Formats: sequence, C-alpha cells, structure tokens
Amino acid sequence: MSDALDLAALDAALENVHRAGMPGLFAEVRDGDEVWRGAAGVADVVTGAPVTADMRHRVGSITKTFTAAAVLQQVESGRIGLDTPIGDYLPELVPGERGATITVRMLLNHTSGLAEYLPYAYPSCKAFPAIAETRPDSLDDLRFTRFDPTDLIARGVTAPAVGAPGRTPGVYSNTNYLLLVQLLEKVTGTTAEQYITRNVIEHAGLQDTGFPDASHVDGPHSRMYESWFGMIDPPCDYSVYDMSWVGPSASLISTVADLNRFYGKLLAGEIVSRSSLAQMQRTVRVVSQEGRTIDYGLGLHPMDGPCQNAFWGHGGTVWGAGALAMTRADGRRQMAVAVNLQRWNKLDSSGTPQPHPIDDALATLYRLAMHG
Repeated sequence: MSDALDLAALDAALENVHRAGMPGLFAEVRDGDEVWRGAAGVADVVTGAPVTADMRHRVGSITKTFTAAAVLQQVESGRIGLDTPIGDYLPELVPGERGATITVRMLLNHTSGLAEYLPYAYPSCKAFPAIAETRPDSLDDLRFTRFDPTDLIARGVTAPAVGAPGRTPGVYSNTNYLLLVQLLEKVTGTTAEQYITRNVIEHAGLQDTGFPDASHVDGPHSRMYESWFGMIDPPCDYSVYDMSWVGPSASLISTVADLNRFYGKLLAGEIVSRSSLAQMQRTVRVVSQEGRTIDYGLGLHPMDGPCQNAFWGHGGTVWGAGALAMTRADGRRQMAVAVNLQRWNKLDSSGTPQPHPIDDALATLYRLAMHG
C-alpha cells in the first residue's frame, strides 16, 4: 500500500526544482485512483508564459520502451525471434560474424557491443562533429538536416566495438534501436512509426502521443532549452529540430498523463503478454550514456528498490528536453516528469559534470512522488 499523495508537498517540491534553476517543469503522479498534476516555471523565458501540466513534450529515449514493445509483439506473432541473429534479418546492415552473433535480444538490452553512432557521424554526413569533443558547435547548423537511418547505422556498425556481443556490462547505444526500427519495417512491411502508432500508441488509448511529421511539436508545448554543460549561455531554444538524427529510437512526443497511462497498461500485460513482459524485465548490467552502470531489460529498466517492488520505466533526453516515467511493479504508484532544460551541469577540467542544485531538487521530487 502506498502512502497517500501529499499534494502540498508535491507542489512545493516541483517549485523547488524551478527555484534551483529549471526554467519550467510539469508532472503527474498517480496512486491508484488519486491523481496529482502540477507545473512550475515558464514555457518561454522571453514571454514568461507558464508551463502547464497538459503540455506535449519531446520525451527522448522513453520512445525505446514503445519500440521494444512493438518488437515483442512481433516476437509473439512468430515473425521475430528474440535470440535470432540480426544478420538473419538484416545482413546488409550487420554483415559477417557480428551479424551472425548479435541477437535481437542483445540489441534490445544494449549488449550487442555496437558503438553509439553519434560521435562517428562525421565527416561524411557532417553530423554533430563537435559532440565527441563535448562542444555544442553543430547544433544550430543541423536543425533541419534530414538524416538517413541506414547511414547512421553504418557509422555505429563500422565504429570500433565497445564490447563483445553478449558480454556485460553492455554499453547503451542508439545504434541498437535504429537497427530494431529497420527490423520492424522489414517484418511488418510498414514504417516503424506507423506500426508503433497503430499497435502500441492507439492500442494503449493514448490521445496526445505520436511521432512528429516535421521539426515542430504540434499542440501546446514548452520551448526546450539546451545549455550543453554551461557552454551555451544563456541556454538556447532547440524546440524546433528535425528528429531524424534519432528517429523512432528517441523522437516520440507525449504528455505526462499519456506516459503514465502507457506504462500502467504495459505493466498490466495489456500491451504485450505477461510472458513478453517478463522478458522485458530480465535485466543485465549496462553502462548508461551518463557513464553509470545500471540494470537494463528490453527497453525497460528498474529504479529504486528490489525487483519485486521496483519502479519500471525509462528516461529520455533530446536537445533541450528531458522526461522520466516510472511505474511501480504492481501498477499502483506512477510518476511522469518533464523538464525544459538539459545538460545544466558544468564540466570540470577532466570533463566530469559537476553537481548542480537542480540535481538534488529533482531527486527530492522523485522520492516524494514515488514513495510519499
């Protein structure tokens, strides 16, 4: 049984994140039938327009749970084998010995050993050359660049491997999920966006979730501010951006209410079968993009507690926007939070992000939201 929601404490915790330096944030917390929604700060630092809890938002790698659920649906139908080598499906994208060794499961749980494509996408496609050097130079030039996913995949596949296939800890890599998108398209005969929309988003009854048709976020939304570790000062608005640089591995737009609805239905066995959900909750050790070693399943990871009591979900960041969604294993307590500033931590001389008051304020909000 969860502690009842302390509405005043949640309001105060949200406001404290704003006071710590977050321009704006909004959230929804659920405990059974009890629901709290809150917002603090501004959606636009120029006009001062406030954020509201119903705004649509780029949710980044939370998209991976949707993509993983779509793949598991195809596993249930017999069109995909979890432990089948990806080379059996996409030999032209992952050829040779690695194609024969890397399985679909390894892509889903980031143990393929394939590198992240982003730092290697230059010079041939001129993508983000400064990312590997921790500089923000490329972002403005690439707002409206349309990337070819197979080219991005090729960059990750031909880059030096980050580990042997199946070895743990694995290393989190968007290359894995771009390959899963291509796999979905191969076996379904439609685009991954169309399949996920029809069979995951609409199946879950989500009204405000979808993939962007262009570079803009439709409907009420906040501007999204990128600081790039304090190197962009003041932070720049990157809410208008062509998301083909990540595609259906991280380009989804949603609301905090829809995220809670989705994870609630997923953990109730209403998106994939209970046996598929059990596969999604089988975790391995993975090094995250932040350099932390975490437990990671198939597009899901647990947070804060032993598995039987863990909160399951995912976080996500893109330029200027971040979100985190977590649902307790029994489905009763849920939290979804969206923020409109990213990479607020400055780097020390060794390149290590330094603590910021926002970090502590967010941690307090998360603890209160999940545990009361």
